[in-house]
Amino acid sequence: MINIKKMKFSKVLTVLLLVLLTFSITGCGGSSATSDAEKPTILFADPQWDSIRFHNSVAQFIIENGYGYETDVVSGSSPIVLQGVINGDIDVLMETWTENYGESYFAARDKGDILELSVNFNDNAQGFYVPTYIIKGDPERGIEPMAPDLKSVKDLPKYWELFKDPEVPEKGRIYGAPSGYSMDEVMQEKVKNYGLDKTYNYFNPGSDTALAASLVQAIEKGKPWVGYYWEPTWIMGLYDMTLLADEPYSDEKWNNGYQCEFPSNTCTVAAHKDFDEKAPDVVEFLKNYQTGNTLINEALAYMQKNDVDTDEAAKWFLTEHEELWNQWVPAEAAEKVKAALK
Repeated sequence: MINIKKMKFSKVLTVLLLVLLTFSITGCGGSSATSDAEKPTILFADPQWDSIRFHNSVAQFIIENGYGYETDVVSGSSPIVLQGVINGDIDVLMETWTENYGESYFAARDKGDILELSVNFNDNAQGFYVPTYIIKGDPERGIEPMAPDLKSVKDLPKYWELFKDPEVPEKGRIYGAPSGYSMDEVMQEKVKNYGLDKTYNYFNPGSDTALAASLVQAIEKGKPWVGYYWEPTWIMGLYDMTLLADEPYSDEKWNNGYQCEFPSNTCTVAAHKDFDEKAPDVVEFLKNYQTGNTLINEALAYMQKNDVDTDEAAKWFLTEHEELWNQWVPAEAAEKVKAALK
């Protein structure tokens, strides 16, 4: 004899099990699809100079179009953005001037708090610059040499009147590094320890934009100018500049008040220690990322001449130098980037 009550309970139990099983399968499938679609946003550091903004734009275009991630930037001074990468608040620092950061960078790298993914470039320079026409003149513009014997930073005291400070004419003016740059403190110390403060005022321009404006204004008028600059920059791509000689670099002299030339800088692509877990495919791309001083000067000069932003300069660069960046990414990503450029 069949137990009706038992049969009904069995049917109900079977239905419940089927429902639970269906929900479980659907739920798992939905979760997987969502995780595939929702990739994390990658945050780039912006310490607010043109060349790193250009690198950010190049990397962002490739990552967004070739790999399907969203990207954004976080702005701040050099020390703040490096700390942001160390803390994990920022993912990537595309142009890390390692020797400028010094121990704060190397200690974090050696401790494993940041990943050094690649060397972006290492053929850069920085220091005391003058427009070359000050030394050699410019016959096409009718400019005679103003200081033909100016070769070294040590020669500057005898030419202070040439670089007279318009606000304090009893001294010359040396334009310093922008506020917030780690080199601002270095330049102030160099001026003091070289005794240049006896004949020159150290003038802080405030921003890199103001520093560039002061230099361009002087060049357009064929006037004297001396101060801190670095390359790669659009300035170096557009104008003929001369880096004044300094004492040969040594650790001893550098650690004793920066009394020598700037050390050669290895500019790396650095990332937070866990970034390879967050976006391993992007890490592989950034491990291949490498440019150079001439390429960057060219791109930044293009940006300036054509009055475009770094995003447009990045597209121009990716179009003009396909043979370079094509080596950075797998074929599938490369095809997606090329399609986005059309």
